[in-house]
Amino acid sequence: MSAGPVLTVDTYSLAYGTSAGAFQALRDVSLALQGGEVLGLVGESGSGKTSLAHAIMRGLPPNVGREDGRILLGREDLASLSQARMTNIRGRRLGMVFQDPSTSLNPTMTLGTQIIEVLTRHRGLDRQAAQRESVAMLERVGLKTPAAMMHRYPHEVSGGEKQRVVIAAAFACQPEVLLFDEPTTALDVITARQILDLFRDLQSETGVASLYISHDLALVSTIADRVAVIHQGRIVEQDPAERIFSAPQDAYTKRLISAVPRPDRRLVDDEASSTGSTLLSGQDLTVRYGRPSLLDFLNKDRAKRVTGAQSVSFDLAQGEILGIVGESGSGKSTIAKALVGLNPFTGTIGFGSSKLTGRRDMDAAYRRAVQIIFQHPDSSLNPRQTVGTIIARPLRRYGLDREAPVAETVAGLLRDVQLPEDYARRYPHQLSGGEKQRVAIARAFASKPQIVICDEITSSLDVSVQASIIQLLLALRARHGTAYLFITHDLNLVRQIAHRIVVMYRGDVVETATVASLARQPEHAYTKALLDAVPVPVG
Repeated sequence: MSAGPVLTVDTYSLAYGTSAGAFQALRDVSLALQGGEVLGLVGESGSGKTSLAHAIMRGLPPNVGREDGRILLGREDLASLSQARMTNIRGRRLGMVFQDPSTSLNPTMTLGTQIIEVLTRHRGLDRQAAQRESVAMLERVGLKTPAAMMHRYPHEVSGGEKQRVVIAAAFACQPEVLLFDEPTTALDVITARQILDLFRDLQSETGVASLYISHDLALVSTIADRVAVIHQGRIVEQDPAERIFSAPQDAYTKRLISAVPRPDRRLVDDEASSTGSTLLSGQDLTVRYGRPSLLDFLNKDRAKRVTGAQSVSFDLAQGEILGIVGESGSGKSTIAKALVGLNPFTGTIGFGSSKLTGRRDMDAAYRRAVQIIFQHPDSSLNPRQTVGTIIARPLRRYGLDREAPVAETVAGLLRDVQLPEDYARRYPHQLSGGEKQRVAIARAFASKPQIVICDEITSSLDVSVQASIIQLLLALRARHGTAYLFITHDLNLVRQIAHRIVVMYRGDVVETATVASLARQPEHAYTKALLDAVPVPVG
């Protein structure tokens, strides 16, 4: 590491002007980043992490009301520089890798053209040298056929490949400091692990100083030299990573770390899967997308529909929590939607003594008994309806409004999900992400279901909000005896709460096992790769 800091944030404060008055986003933030160091910046949504990154990059919105303090790159105060000077610094001395690589890449330009443009501008290379350097960097970040990749457009590559291209462009400029803003959040666990391994290698080779912003504490604990914890715009604690996670001092830090899912801390009993009778089962469930055409019958090799899931079989016992894990595109959500009639399927769904071979067999009793909670409440809650109307809908749909006054039942459901009764008069946009997900849970339980399918319902939530949602689900299960089909890519979380786990890969079930046996002796190579890819918190 260098003798002095390459990036210094000195008692920096930032306020935004809003219609409701000034909003203080950052308060007296002080950080020092040494050469070759990885500093993790962690905190919940709204804590000020991304505002600080944008302040460093000088990419703040026009409604900035006031700035105080200094942000130094070496000895230059970035906050005092002109836009022209900052344009020269961005990329060359100071770079950033964003959460969604699609927003960083121009969809109208090939990947090679975009990297060449960066190299000619910031390193002064001629086009031929920039071409050679671009191919070399794409090869260095692990992309196959890098020369061919130069001619592709962003929409022609996967999310993981896009992120590798963005990282290649960032490191190719040989900057002094790189900011990483949740660079693996949108990626599946194995791709995320590959990106992190790539980051470690490049960071070690180049000695670049890195500010790694994330809400994933388990991940940060494995890659950061030091960690700074930010809460409501203030740095409440910063120390070496090992000390932060083994002996946190601040109450907020302790709360964050205690909320991190740890496989060794089981949150449920282990008897449900062995003592309960089978409640729901799938036998050879197959889902294909796209309508069959004449070509499907004339030439099956030329025209095939996309298979989302192939011959999937499972069983769910009364009161059991069955986890389904796998990378993006493995078929997890495809099966979930088939079980509630949102995807057509072939095969058989067993429910009690009933056998369902298609959506037409799903009567009102089945639809009432099997409910689903989706990943994004913003897309599943009607923005034009109040919370009370949304929760009351199942009551009226299944005739439960005749059992008790609707307003009284809605109030009880809100209490069950730990929301105030007066939230019934609010609209979804007036709630936080965690509150919206609680409303979605209340709606699912309004019909008194036997089974609730949870489709990645905590993936977009902060770790502390996630922990509160999991505690809520477990409390509701204890009260109502509900069985859960819990779909997630978070193996640490599912190993805390599931009795058994189904592992899916490319539309197939490759392994089903208890949590203990899966961790002790995974049978399939893909399961082993999944377990190896999951970051386990240090400390």
